[in-house]
Formats: sequence, structure tokens, C-alpha cells
Amino acid sequence: MTVYRQPLYYEIAFSFIDAKRQVDCFEEIISKFSEIKVRRVLDIACGPSLQLREMARRGYETIGLDINSEMLEYLRAKAKEEGLKIETVQADMTNFKLRKKVDYAFIMMGSFNFKSNEALLSHLNSTAASLNKGGLYFIQNFGVNWKIDWTKPKKQSWETEKNGIRVKATYETHVKDVVNQIITEKITLNVNDHGKKQTFTHEEDLKLVFPQELKLLIKLNNKFEFLGWWAGNTDWWHLNQPLEKTEESKLDTNMILLRRK
Repeated sequence: MTVYRQPLYYEIAFSFIDAKRQVDCFEEIISKFSEIKVRRVLDIACGPSLQLREMARRGYETIGLDINSEMLEYLRAKAKEEGLKIETVQADMTNFKLRKKVDYAFIMMGSFNFKSNEALLSHLNSTAASLNKGGLYFIQNFGVNWKIDWTKPKKQSWETEKNGIRVKATYETHVKDVVNQIITEKITLNVNDHGKKQTFTHEEDLKLVFPQELKLLIKLNNKFEFLGWWAGNTDWWHLNQPLEKTEESKLDTNMILLRRK
């Protein structure tokens, strides 16, 4: 997991997002769908979490959960540097417990990925146990690898630069097991840090979960109300564009919204 042990380079690689605009969208969604007042929020698989840092600036109580200690150490350091108060929890997102429940939970950047349906159900149980009744669970980029032609290999690359550090990120997948819907996901960061060149990778087998399969798993879990799924872009999600009415080519950036029963 060397990519996830490099939080600075990881943050630079994904610094193209607009966290302020994303949180604006969160607040619009909360206003429209939440049945409770939102004071306390949880970012699951948080990493450096530009979003959580923005929510802390707006006065929310914030908790970042991640399995990786390097990411959490970096988040705590950035929070201190920026004068923010952020609580961190190191745990596997398929099995965690908070000391105090939250009113809103979210997971970003296609991190809603699991090795099995059982792991996904365990994640829903942990999230439900950590969320107050009537609170929302926002999932960005469900099925980030899902396409009608999902069995074909996929690859995309982009470059970002900040403070003289250039990062080229490459994301690729290929199918390992069609019958069991297993893909191999690989993330590579090629870094040029003021002339020092390094490469970091992470490779992992994951199970794809398709849309109707996910709805059945949510129903089986029976702790959340499925509110809907919508298309969007990197920083905003369009509540007037349900996925059922969205072109397949535009499904890559999407959101699912659940509400705790």
C-alpha cells in the first residue's frame, strides 16, 4: 500500500477537486434530505480529506476514519497547521465503532469498494451504528469502474503540480474473475519532487457491485432508506439527473444517498 503511505503526494494527485464547492453541495443535500440537524460529520476512508477540513472551517464537529496511520498523521498535522479541530479514528471501514454517533457520513473518490458482498454488508452495519436516526450517508462514485463494457481493461492518467512537486497519477483496472465480478485495481503515482523522482503503487483485488445488486444489499441490510442516485461531476451532483435517465458515458461521477432508518 505504498501509495497510501504518501499522503502529501496523494493529496497533490487529487488536488484538482474543489472542496468548497463539494461542501456547498453537501449542505444543499443536507437541507433537502436530512431529518435531523447536522452538527457532527464523518469522512470514511478519509485520507488527507480536503472536504473534512473545509467542514471543520464551517464549524462542524469532524471525524476522519482511515485504516492508514500515515494518512491520519498527515490529516492531524494539516488540521493543526490550519487551526482546525479534527478527530481521527484508525479502523477498517468494514468494522468500526465511534465513541459518539454522527449526523452525516460521507465517502469520496470511489472509496466505496469491497472484497465481497459480506464486507459491504459489514460496512453498512458499522456505518448505521455510527449514524443517528434520520442522518444521511453520501456515497460518491459508486461503481467507479462500472460500465456496460466493464470486462474491458481501463486506464486513465492525469498530472497535477503544487509547490514545485509534480505528480502523474495513473488508475487502471483489469478483470481477474468474470463469474465472481473480481477486478484488479492498480494506482500508480510517478512523483518529481524538486528533481527527486520516485514511483509509488498500490494493487488490490476488489469485487464490483452493480447497481441493482447494491439496492438488494441495502434492502437486506435493512438499516438505511435508499433515497436515490444521481449523476454529477467531480465537485457537484445534480439532483435533477437520476442515473436511470443518464447516458452511460456520464455515469462515472455519481452519488448515492442513503438515510438511516
